[in-house]
Amino acid sequence: MAVMAREAWTDERLDDLKENVNQRFDDVDKRLDQVDKRFDRVEAEMKAGFERIETKFDGKFDSFQTELNSRFESLQRTILIGFCTMSASIIGALLATQL
Repeated sequence: MAVMAREAWTDERLDDLKENVNQRFDDVDKRLDQVDKRFDRVEAEMKAGFERIETKFDGKFDSFQTELNSRFESLQRTILIGFCTMSASIIGALLATQL
């Protein structure tokens, strides 16, 4: 008889646990729905921000890219001239000390 009472108690506890687990999963589902809404809002804000950026640079990107390329070319030219000047200075100093 003791075994029978214990099985009945276990079955009742399992039923209680099942209900508790189901309730907790329902709570998690509600929280995930809130998270989904937040992500949707963030995604919409990002999309709006990217659209503003695109309209800001609409037609200006080509000129911006050309200007950026010219600045890099100018920087390369300056670095090359500086390298040549330093190399000539070092070679001149070596020649002057050897003579």
